[in-house]
Amino acid sequence: MIIYISKLTNMKNILITGGEGYIGTHVVETFLNKKLNIYIIDKQKKGSKNLVNKRCSFIKEDILNQKKIRNILIKNKIDSIVHLAALIDVQAGEKNKAKFYKNNVLGTEKLIKASKNTFVKNIIYSSSAGVYGDAKSPVSENTITKPINYYSKTKLKSEKLIKKLCKKYKFNFCILRYFNVCGASPSGKLGIFDKKNKSLFKVLAKQVLKKKPYINIYGKKFNTKDGSCIRDFIHVADLSEIHFKVLQYIDKIKKSLILNCGYGKGYSVLEVVKKFQIISRKKINIIFKKERKNEIIISYANTSKLKKIITWKPKFNNLNKMIKTSINWEKKLIK
Repeated sequence: MIIYISKLTNMKNILITGGEGYIGTHVVETFLNKKLNIYIIDKQKKGSKNLVNKRCSFIKEDILNQKKIRNILIKNKIDSIVHLAALIDVQAGEKNKAKFYKNNVLGTEKLIKASKNTFVKNIIYSSSAGVYGDAKSPVSENTITKPINYYSKTKLKSEKLIKKLCKKYKFNFCILRYFNVCGASPSGKLGIFDKKNKSLFKVLAKQVLKKKPYINIYGKKFNTKDGSCIRDFIHVADLSEIHFKVLQYIDKIKKSLILNCGYGKGYSVLEVVKKFQIISRKKINIIFKKERKNEIIISYANTSKLKKIITWKPKFNNLNKMIKTSINWEKKLIK
């Protein structure tokens, strides 16, 4: 394996948990482009062989195995961890809380404890805007956290663990609160490969390639401009760049922080559907369903802190780019 040492940072060996997932593969791609030495830990390979970058070391392991994780950290002299491994399906979280707690919360605790007295000095944690619950948008990092679903509760519990343990072990950390991640790599090599993924852009991108596309929308009488929910969508490539810049920042400044990851602009579900129709030139049949339990109506970020902390100029912050990369990825999957 080739080892790259970045001229831009003191970091050398980066461990990415959940590196075979949707966001993980994009973060890996971004970090490799920065000439860093990347190790991936995932308990299962979810992607195809084409998605496993040959410049990485892939280690099949569960973060719950604290002893083995510790050995991996020491053996490979890992100095920074990007912790992405988590169960994320909100509806599944309500049905199997014990499983979500074990994987998301206990897994995070064991990972951080495994890092004690190793080479690790920096930790990036992928959290969720869901920790804010139904707070009035735009939400800032100081907005009171009141998660309304169990998945988001596990994220908030993990945030508290990271704050406590990183302070105890003297690690630098950054908690990134993702808003709605979408799109696919501009390289055309990466995207959402999980067929069961129910995110809006994934579903619509698949549907517009069919003869009779349709979309289920849950609720049409919310207190918004068109009755559908509003979300802050951020392209996965821009989000991946944030990870690198933030890791550089905490490594250099030796400070810890929490940051919102979004564009600071909300689009309604119906706006997204209409834009998909325009770009694909397909009529999408809209089927309105009953509102889902614990649905957040409006969610978009205040990103002033993010822009102040890092020099970040998003490249994909418009619906056209988000939609086109999503559709191009789905076309690739059916070839």
